[in-house]
Amino acid sequence: MVRRWSQLPLDQALLCAGRVRALVQSLADEVAQATGTRRCVVPDCGPEALMDQLTVMVYDASAAAVTSTRPSTLVQDLVTVRHELR
Repeated sequence: MVRRWSQLPLDQALLCAGRVRALVQSLADEVAQATGTRRCVVPDCGPEALMDQLTVMVYDASAAAVTSTRPSTLVQDLVTVRHELR
């Protein structure tokens, strides 16, 4: 997914950015809930940083065991986002 994102023309990346940002924020919210920490808003650092943010949040969700409560949903969310990057 990261490779495909880097190949997208900017206008196409911007069209998909909202969906990716929503997934990143959703994962951040779930990690906060699972770890008992305060919810925070993930900053919009632009399309250049979006895949890095997604990578970090998938890692954090795995480390916080969020994926054990919703593994198929996370996988499906990632698959859906990848398919949108055509």
